[in-house]
Amino acid sequence: MSRVKKVLIVGGGIGGLTASVALARNGVDVSIVELKSEWTVYGVGIIQPTNALRALHGLGLAEACVAAGFPFPGWRILNSEGGLIADVPNLNSAAPQFLANNGIPRRALHQILVDTAQSAGVQVRLGVTVKELESDTEGVSVSLTDGSVEQYDLVIGADGTYSKVRSLLFGKTPTPTFTGQSVWRYSFPRPKDMTWASIWYGKQTKAGLVPVSEESMYLLLVTAEPGNPRMPDDRLHTLLRQRLSEYSGLVAELAEQVTDPKEVVYKPLETMMLPQPWHKGRVVLIGDAVHATVPHLAQGASIAIEDAVVLASMLDTEEPLDAVLTAFAQRRYTRCKFVVDSSFQLGQWELQEWAGHPAADADFAGLLRRAWDRMTEPV
Repeated sequence: MSRVKKVLIVGGGIGGLTASVALARNGVDVSIVELKSEWTVYGVGIIQPTNALRALHGLGLAEACVAAGFPFPGWRILNSEGGLIADVPNLNSAAPQFLANNGIPRRALHQILVDTAQSAGVQVRLGVTVKELESDTEGVSVSLTDGSVEQYDLVIGADGTYSKVRSLLFGKTPTPTFTGQSVWRYSFPRPKDMTWASIWYGKQTKAGLVPVSEESMYLLLVTAEPGNPRMPDDRLHTLLRQRLSEYSGLVAELAEQVTDPKEVVYKPLETMMLPQPWHKGRVVLIGDAVHATVPHLAQGASIAIEDAVVLASMLDTEEPLDAVLTAFAQRRYTRCKFVVDSSFQLGQWELQEWAGHPAADADFAGLLRRAWDRMTEPV
């Protein structure tokens, strides 16, 4: 990889850390700058479908994720009272040595990636991000918020939905769009008989229960929130319990245990797809910085991991960098756009159904089946 020997990654989340591991193992000198001064992780759990496990297995990380998480074969579909509608196993053909999905606590995944990156020699600087970028044919001059100016062969923007790197490259458009839905999450001890994840369909919301370790699981609730209202932090537990009121059975039992507003993770759902190109000069974007998606296919983190692995493999070449970065976006665009568009469509069908006006062309089962099949295809 003689053309790219020194890389700066902006953003120390899942995509950025995965890219740092993949590049460092190819002999690249990698640094990460992360805006947060404390490398804390927001959220409760991550679902790793078979395509994510395939990408992580290529880095030797899938086994550690499965050991720290809870593998499960598919989704149990229930009504709001807990009555079984169907068991829907998922394909594991992308990584047949594992079950089709792995639930893992966000903190556990973060620690696996951090430990692996640091053992590979990746340098991490917290409380720092980019201020200005000047790219030419020889490299990128990076001005950082701590006043330093450094030179790199390549900069990777993995700094999320509201990416500073994206705005430096392409201005303020496109901007993430609120979809009309939000998701609520809360962690609980895992019932010992919970070996599948489950989705509970209410008349106006959708709940889910996801095991993420031998000890823990989380509840999720997708709701319609017209106008994207601000939720008071000190009332999040009360608001979540209110929105769970149509459920009975296990979900209702869990709702009674939602007592701490600080433990409620609330997130309005936003979507964004950046048209090609995904790079300018020697600066390229990956993950949510180019394809922010809603969680209806549980693929947001997965396609960020895929981006990182694919980019690192494509950079291992003597080809001109501009051609490589162009080919990277071309290779990833259609697959990622499918995830973004399909996830958004599922959410819009839900909103129409909850409002009492189901779409005539709504085909939840068909779209989910096509998506699961497609994501097992080679990247």
